[in-house]
Amino acid sequence: MVFARPKEAVSAARALLSDSPSAFDASVAHQAIGIYERDFGDVTASIVSLRRARDLARRSGSADRVVDVLGTLGAALVFAGRTRQGLATLGAALSSAEGPTAAQMRHRRAAAYWTLGRYAEAMADLRLAVPVFRAARDTIWLVRALSIRGTVRLAMGEAAAADLDFAEAERLCAETGQRVDMAMAVENRGLAAYRSGDVPAALGHFDEAARRYAELGTPMYVLHVERSGLLLMAGLAQDALGEADQAIRAIERARGQPIRRAELLLSAARAALAAGDPETSAVRAAEAAEIFTRQRRDWWRAQARLAHCQARFASGERTVRLLREAGTLAERLALNTTEAVPAGLLAGRVALALARPADADRALATAMRGRLTGPPLARAEGWLAYALRADALGHGAQALLGCRRGLELLDQYRLTLGATELRARATARGGELAALAQRINLRAGNTRRLLEWSERWRATTLAVPPARPPGNPELLRDLTAFREIHRRWETTRNTDLTRELRRLEGEIRARSYRTRSEGGTTGRFGARDLLAALGDRTLIEIIEVEGRLHALLCARGRVRRFPAGRARDALTELEHLRSALHHLSYRASRERLTLAETGGHRLQDLLLGAAARHLGAGPVVVVPPAGLHGVPWAVLPALRHRVHTAAPSADAWLRTLRAGPVPPSVVLVQGPGLAGGRDEVSALAAVHDGPAVLRQGRATADAVLAAMDGCGLAHLAAHGTFRSDNPMFSALHMDDGPLSAHDLERLRRAPRRIVLPSCDSARLEPVGADELLGLAAALLPLGTVGIVAAVVPVNDRAAVPLMLALHRALKDGGSMAGALYDARRRMPDDPSHQACALSFVAIGAA
Repeated sequence: MVFARPKEAVSAARALLSDSPSAFDASVAHQAIGIYERDFGDVTASIVSLRRARDLARRSGSADRVVDVLGTLGAALVFAGRTRQGLATLGAALSSAEGPTAAQMRHRRAAAYWTLGRYAEAMADLRLAVPVFRAARDTIWLVRALSIRGTVRLAMGEAAAADLDFAEAERLCAETGQRVDMAMAVENRGLAAYRSGDVPAALGHFDEAARRYAELGTPMYVLHVERSGLLLMAGLAQDALGEADQAIRAIERARGQPIRRAELLLSAARAALAAGDPETSAVRAAEAAEIFTRQRRDWWRAQARLAHCQARFASGERTVRLLREAGTLAERLALNTTEAVPAGLLAGRVALALARPADADRALATAMRGRLTGPPLARAEGWLAYALRADALGHGAQALLGCRRGLELLDQYRLTLGATELRARATARGGELAALAQRINLRAGNTRRLLEWSERWRATTLAVPPARPPGNPELLRDLTAFREIHRRWETTRNTDLTRELRRLEGEIRARSYRTRSEGGTTGRFGARDLLAALGDRTLIEIIEVEGRLHALLCARGRVRRFPAGRARDALTELEHLRSALHHLSYRASRERLTLAETGGHRLQDLLLGAAARHLGAGPVVVVPPAGLHGVPWAVLPALRHRVHTAAPSADAWLRTLRAGPVPPSVVLVQGPGLAGGRDEVSALAAVHDGPAVLRQGRATADAVLAAMDGCGLAHLAAHGTFRSDNPMFSALHMDDGPLSAHDLERLRRAPRRIVLPSCDSARLEPVGADELLGLAAALLPLGTVGIVAAVVPVNDRAAVPLMLALHRALKDGGSMAGALYDARRRMPDDPSHQACALSFVAIGAA
């Protein structure tokens, strides 16, 4: 009962103990309490209860009862970190047992061996135990043995065989009614999906297992370890760190199993490193390694030491000592090819930094064996090792082959993800492969190949629409609830409403993460196709290689490279410029405008270099890296007096260029609380022939989505909020609450053109390797081919004449970029209107 209805079992055991039971019955009761305390509470109290159960078993005279309790006690001692004593107790129990009882002891010892990372010994015990349970038709013990065997197989890299064990255990659980075992079976299916790289399936299984454990009131810290690792694999480093830290606090409050606390510390170390905090990572990893050493868990200690070495490398350490430690760990973990890859990669990187080619070659040769087996993510790391080794040997073609193969594997993984955010963040794993290919082509002076490789891993998320069924009832319910709670929260700022908003955000994100991909392919960008499509236009792709910016100027059948400034300096200058434009919107002066224009000169030198003098006479397309998409391009002197547009990638611009004709339908929306909003919409309605107009009071989220689904031009005059912490919740404010990027992804067909005139609606958050998330990014893969939006907050009233001029130019047949250029020229010369005009950008080709 303690595994089926644990709290009920503990209550029954305590009731039995209050009724003067026999020594035998009292031993059973104390053992049940000890199991509950071991697995769900205080492991120290568990050992006290189990020793009492052992003494009572001896007093009862039942040898089988003594053996059974000793098996449970031995496992508890191992979980408490008292490894030698625990294994000795398990050995004593096994030596006194025979038949089915001996099989049960082997199962318990196998679980202990798995915890310790001694997988071969665990499998040896299970090979003897499983046939006994099958022969005896002991379903309960067979389920437990299959679960442990599957977990061991996973650790040994045998994901397919593990999933078969977990599937059989889940089926058998349904027959026994063992609710905890059933929850564990669901958890294990998630673990198998996680190890094979199926993130949506793993998240679904883990969420279901968590729900089952919550119903039972049983905290399961292993699930937190697994979920943290899964979130980290999905690119959600901060979420992974939060998962681990929350579980660490819970296990410390409950005085839970020290072995699980050490595992959680290791998870936190890995997550902190991925989140860009190597100092915290090093502290957590060192503490975990110390605990694993005390617990005699050699495999786990090696993992913690590897995490510690990785944190030191990320902090800038490049020493012979670090090289030796990483090399030793690579040898220690070489029994499992997948585990040896990160250690070998680290040793190779350190050796390359120390100019020790022989050491680098040896380490990378070991790591590159991982490219041949395992899930796609592990094999991609093996191809990275292959590419780094080939590059170190001067074999550029082989290095590029490694980069290509690695990115192809990451494409396979990325396209299994349905959620836009996961796809975007997943690209971080390919960043080093793409950067290596860029360095090789930069050294070779092949500008066309440099352009093609720069495009290979840029804005890839926008190439495939998100997998989001428009009629998903749970998602619709949560989004509606989120809008309602947010609307109430804005007026009260109530703490309870804040908590409910956070909960709903978590639910919406979780639902999106569990969405499976509907398929898709990644096309191959070619410089020849781009040059043929440009006509009289010039396209400038800005790339960053080892901290330096380069402008690749594509025009008149050629691709030329112009060195520019440092990326760090450009970002600093951009922030100053954005701040200056923001202040101009509300405290305009000629002096402030001059300062902003001077900043534009400096920023142009940093971004374009000498390319600014070779732009030709035609329109210009600017393709910046993700971190520079907030540039108000019209402030740059070379672009101010010409038609120009921005694009997330050259490939994305080509796709918008090839889109069909724009439908004539127009939708105008006036959101709440917008100064001049009614005048703006009324004036725009007079420009167009029969537009659909949703004024304040009718502009609910659902009404707006329905009106603009598939329309030719949508204009949304509404306040907006940019969420850098959670860009998919960036939103425009409608009458009933925020219209977020998640809502926009419900559109069957996005508006072909859209104007977002208020606040910094064009702001996008750089994530992954070179990806973008936000309102505008949500529209592009759904069919939007042209956007005009603000990159900084603007003065609502100053924006009205600009928007009116923009729409008149669009009505006359202009493109979004051409119309915005004409509208700028028609603005009054005062600083307020000029600053407003400079704050808008055009995105896309229509």
